[in-house]
Amino acid sequence: MVKQTAGREALGSFAPKFAELNDDVLFGEVWSREDKLSLRDRSLVTVTGLIASGITDSSLQYHLTTAKKNGITKTEIAEILTHLAFYAGWPKAWAAFRMAKDVWTEDGETACDLKSAYEKTLMFPIGQPNDGFAQYFVGQSYLAPLSTEQVGIYNVTFEPGCRNNWHIHSAKSGGGQILVCVGGRGYYQEWGKPAQEMLPGDVVNIPANVKHWHGAAPDSWFSHLAIEVTGAESSNKWLEAVSAVDYAALK
Repeated sequence: MVKQTAGREALGSFAPKFAELNDDVLFGEVWSREDKLSLRDRSLVTVTGLIASGITDSSLQYHLTTAKKNGITKTEIAEILTHLAFYAGWPKAWAAFRMAKDVWTEDGETACDLKSAYEKTLMFPIGQPNDGFAQYFVGQSYLAPLSTEQVGIYNVTFEPGCRNNWHIHSAKSGGGQILVCVGGRGYYQEWGKPAQEMLPGDVVNIPANVKHWHGAAPDSWFSHLAIEVTGAESSNKWLEAVSAVDYAALK
């Protein structure tokens, strides 16, 4: 349950009912209904609503900070505000960017340090931001091609909380993919089956034409080798994102 005391601290003696509604109903009840909408998504809706209304005071500062705590990354907030600029107004986006830059600056520097420290634990490079497939991922991923001859082998690295969408490696015959975990902790899940944890040394054989996803645990970086299995008339089909509720339920 989300705990909030700001209403009582600021207005408890002046407007006790308003303080009660703010602390107990808005945050205590509405924000706490994570089975209906995740905290991350509620932060996104709230930030969007405030900016669209032209509210760029301490309220927005608080909700941007909360959004970061609820898992919205620096890359995502930049894209969110860029998108909002066309619908809510350019000046509003500029004002929000100035505030968001302060909220995410320290975290960005820390993330860089964490990325460097994590890479030192791997025998393979992390590579470059996986921009070519970014639309099929939630969060930031990286791609390092290790072999593009005979068999394609790629080291794919996920920042904490990052995962790809449900997808299918289609093939008329053969095909599929092999995952070999080389660092961190993550998950692999096939449609209709429970997710399985992946740790360094774990191997998953993914048959062709099976709907699945894979990605990092919320609190850990994750790297796996993705090995392409040769198949006839093979292709990848990208589908919907993994439900935020289902992902949040993973341990």
